[in-house]
Amino acid sequence: MIAEMKEKPEVKEKSEVKEKAEMEKQKGSQEVWRGADMRNEMELTFDAVSNNESFARVAVAAFVSHLNPTLEELADIKTAVSEAVTNSIIHGYENLYGYGRHGEVRPSYEIVHPGKVRIRCLLEKGILHIEVTDKGKGISDIERAMEPLFTTKPELERSGMGFAFMEAFMDDLEVSSVPGQGTCVRMKKKLGTGEWIDRED
Repeated sequence: MIAEMKEKPEVKEKSEVKEKAEMEKQKGSQEVWRGADMRNEMELTFDAVSNNESFARVAVAAFVSHLNPTLEELADIKTAVSEAVTNSIIHGYENLYGYGRHGEVRPSYEIVHPGKVRIRCLLEKGILHIEVTDKGKGISDIERAMEPLFTTKPELERSGMGFAFMEAFMDDLEVSSVPGQGTCVRMKKKLGTGEWIDRED
């Protein structure tokens, strides 16, 4: 009986040591995954219709969720993605259904001008790269299109703040477009897991 009582603390101590070692191992693996060398990529392609806008922003938010971003970071990402996708749908393909004036009821899923929106996301060194591309009508004057309050669809009560929001909520914004061929919006967002290092070649 006495011998058994003496063995119990040793067994308990070994168990605690093993548990602590396992926790350290898990912590180490998490740090590697969340560290500067982490790289992950995904791509989505969907119809250019209004009800896919919410799908796109939630999908991108889910893609970065394992990094435990702040609510503010998630809100910034979702807003920027939403604006970029909406621009592709409304201005690229001119699929206006679901984007009527306030109070108007229009079907959210009706394809007037068939087309696809593609989103590509890359996580590298704690930085989220987002690319939203369409093959719509393109933008003839990018500089003017990016001016706050400028809109080509005033009849839909659009605010003209899409690019302004993207620029404000993301750390970097680049827009390229060819009239008649489409538009590509590239954005970057630093998350709380890595240093924001912008090197110029």
